Amino acid sequence: MYQYTDFDRQFIRNRAAQYRDQLERNLAGTLGDDEFKPLRLQNGWYVQRYAPMLRVAVPYGELSSLQLRTLARVAREYDQPDAELLARAQHTQDQLGQIPLHDGRMIGSKLKYGYGHFTTRTNVQFNWIPLARSADVMDLLAEVQLHGIQTSGNTIRNITSDALAGIADDEIADPRPFCEILRQWSTLHPEFAFLPRKFKISVNGAREDRVATGWYDVGLQLLRNEAGELGFKVLVGGGMGRTPVIGTVVREFLPWNQLMNYLEAVIRVYNRYGRRDNAWKARIKILVKAEGQRYIDQVEAEYRQIVEHDGAPHTITQEEYDRVAAAFVAPTIDANRTDAETRTAHVARFASDNPEFARWLNQNVLPHQNPDLRAVNLSFKRLGYAPGDATAEQMEQAADLADRFSAGELRVTHEQNLLLPWVRVEQLPELWQAARAAGLAKANIGLLTDMIACPGGDFCSLANARSLPIAEAVTERYQDLDELHDIGEIDLHISGCINSCGHHHSGHIGILGVDKDGKEWYQVTLGGADGSNLSGPATPGKVVGPSFSATEVPDVIEALITVYREQRQWVESDAGARHETFITTLRRVGIEPFKLAANAARHAHKQAA
Repeated sequence: MYQYTDFDRQFIRNRAAQYRDQLERNLAGTLGDDEFKPLRLQNGWYVQRYAPMLRVAVPYGELSSLQLRTLARVAREYDQPDAELLARAQHTQDQLGQIPLHDGRMIGSKLKYGYGHFTTRTNVQFNWIPLARSADVMDLLAEVQLHGIQTSGNTIRNITSDALAGIADDEIADPRPFCEILRQWSTLHPEFAFLPRKFKISVNGAREDRVATGWYDVGLQLLRNEAGELGFKVLVGGGMGRTPVIGTVVREFLPWNQLMNYLEAVIRVYNRYGRRDNAWKARIKILVKAEGQRYIDQVEAEYRQIVEHDGAPHTITQEEYDRVAAAFVAPTIDANRTDAETRTAHVARFASDNPEFARWLNQNVLPHQNPDLRAVNLSFKRLGYAPGDATAEQMEQAADLADRFSAGELRVTHEQNLLLPWVRVEQLPELWQAARAAGLAKANIGLLTDMIACPGGDFCSLANARSLPIAEAVTERYQDLDELHDIGEIDLHISGCINSCGHHHSGHIGILGVDKDGKEWYQVTLGGADGSNLSGPATPGKVVGPSFSATEVPDVIEALITVYREQRQWVESDAGARHETFITTLRRVGIEPFKLAANAARHAHKQAA
């Protein structure tokens, strides 16, 4: 994985020192809260519903075991609210009421602390760190080249990519060198420090779109033209939020070395014409949708100016690319002592003796460019924990697994899990046993309980409703792995408000928290897609009738699943006959049967009440 240069390390340490000075002046009363706010936001410090929230950047998702242990230390030593604050927060949550489980038990929001939260954009968040201790945290993070720079504010945010970058068996080119070059270019870019709104970029290097390029402000897809030359398809203007929009293709092929020159044009035109009078209409998607071809023409004109008159100052030289790419050489893995056939036979025998391992092997283990290796998902979706949450102990356990089985490296995934990218085939049984002992080996990757959910109203001051009790109620109802595997692959995404941090628009089933007369209600959407092979082209889901109460949502989900199981057909695949997926059935039969079932569930719930 990429190692920061001496310049980068000193830059991060200087930034932490600068933040400490700003914080001390704020606490002393010589720097007002209004003046301090943009400064803390530039370093990833928000003030949420009850306490500060820190967002730590994990560029393109790569973490070392040392970095993860440092994050665990932050959770254990700093993510600790005082008793008075926790009591006030819990009292507020208790007023919101509880949600019934299928056996009549009730759940609400039990606020937890001492953990980190993996986000859909491969960052890590902490929800209870006292602001007075925030500078100490920044110093600690800087020791291992971690920071919160540009994880907030109207700037170019953390660059995201595929968790399988550099190892995917369908990869066209490794996107990580380009992500790193963009990170260096965009960090504290003086022209783009105060854009109309936040700006997010994703880069995909594989044939399958695993980074949701259509949903980003800029989505970059690596490809080769007919001559075999490497370049990018460029999409601009995607986004979720109040107005879901799929990005527009503005360049079918951009030579790879012109990436930064072209992005300079894309963002410069946005910076010039993007709206600043209305935060809800300030994202680039609004500008692209409103201007259409005129926006593209402006970008092309600006690009020509940069290349022909300004001398193309940001052209990526082969030397610079090679320098950065050299930092992404695969780690040295101990030579295998047995041949491939023997290793495969060993794993197969273990799987035949352990059905649970066989299921995990099928669901959580992915192919690798190196036939001697595999990529393995650690599931952070389990009962009793919010999706993506990891305690200090669990982060340390994951770091231990990385050291033992994955050359000390992990990846944060878009689905809020962790992935081990360098696992030797013959070590899969041993890894499974160790991960199971840590509670991280549930074979539910890609299934219903591997849901995406934002923190919602339990923590976020913008949220209209809680996400986490809904996620817990659905998780509790679907604990039977046989049932989960029979249902098959399905994306369930939950957001607590229209800002869509839970990506509800792209879920096969999406749940959106809404405010209705001061109470929590939930809108359900169907048929969304992120652009992956399973989901198909990026598509926003369609709303299913009026909103549902919190207590109705688990029954509505069950009703939707029941319709799917009744309507699905058998299909032939390379692996043999299997049921068609939820999204395939939904597209074939249409939304109406599902809509009727959802409304019937609501009616039955009211009758029972």
